[in-house]
Amino acid sequence: MFYKTLAQPILRWIDPERTHDRALALAGRCGRSAIARGAVEALCGVEDRRLRQSLFGLDFPNPVGLAAGYDKNALGLEFWPALGFGFVEIGSVTSRPQDGNPPPRLFRLPEQRALVNRMGFNNDGAAAIAPRVPRRPHEIPVGVNVGKNRDVELSRAGSDYSDTIAAFAGRADFFVLNVSSPNTLGLRKLQDREFLNDLLAGIRADAPVLLKLAPDLTFEQMDDALALAQQHKIAGIVATNTTIDHPVPPEGGLSGAPLRARATECVRHVRRQMKGALPVIGVGGVFTADDAYEKIRAGASLVEVWTGMIYEGPSIAAQINRGLLRLLDRDGFYNVSEAVGTE
Repeated sequence: MFYKTLAQPILRWIDPERTHDRALALAGRCGRSAIARGAVEALCGVEDRRLRQSLFGLDFPNPVGLAAGYDKNALGLEFWPALGFGFVEIGSVTSRPQDGNPPPRLFRLPEQRALVNRMGFNNDGAAAIAPRVPRRPHEIPVGVNVGKNRDVELSRAGSDYSDTIAAFAGRADFFVLNVSSPNTLGLRKLQDREFLNDLLAGIRADAPVLLKLAPDLTFEQMDDALALAQQHKIAGIVATNTTIDHPVPPEGGLSGAPLRARATECVRHVRRQMKGALPVIGVGGVFTADDAYEKIRAGASLVEVWTGMIYEGPSIAAQINRGLLRLLDRDGFYNVSEAVGTE
């Protein structure tokens, strides 16, 4: 309540990217303090076996994760479990450091409960970020979202992704191939059958690899990608990235409440098309337990939040997990896995 009544209105007047950087710095400091972690965990921790799942060989204490793009450079890894997250996805990480697109590049749309970003994979690079990720095992699963440096030709994307993956050997619990960001020129072409087949064929990793798709694909295009994912033994699908299907300005990828329905449609389609053979992480417009439950009932085993952290505050994972327990009780499910795909 404090966050919405006091902190959130103030944030409207502060530059979004600067605010985000300060929040990450604070998360890093709190994460290094056992006292701070303990105090926050006492407020936000939700420990209940009904929320636990095992997917692609990993144990998730609850289904609510922090999406890629929030902690690009792995600065808050020690703090996210204390906030109640069941997993975290860092990045997008590229093989070499990259400044990203020129600012301003992050915009709040409070009336829509949305963000528009055109960050462009700004990050410190794999060599700098990898040492910040402890070697396995971790308190919660840590995924690495992998992107392409903008100056790498699409024909060489496979080796670029592979270099980044190699840097995190023994550290990442899973990898997510980001071929769907709208903020790197030409990147979404990697979702085309020819490029995607070559990319997936060349990926080697010591941890499960997932594929992140755009919400702007037609279902026919999505089916092509899913067929290749199954052919190359991809472990799961992340549905979805941000959308470019929105009025401009500002240009960039839209996330938040306006994306919720389309992202859920994509989750539902993947679940039905793959007949449950590939686990799905649902992303897009998750603010509340009802939002998360909608995606779970549509077919998502896990969900991720990003924009929701901005509008709901840092206790969002705890709020969603507590709400999910009530919804599971209401509908008679013993474990969250029983609710997946049951709409």
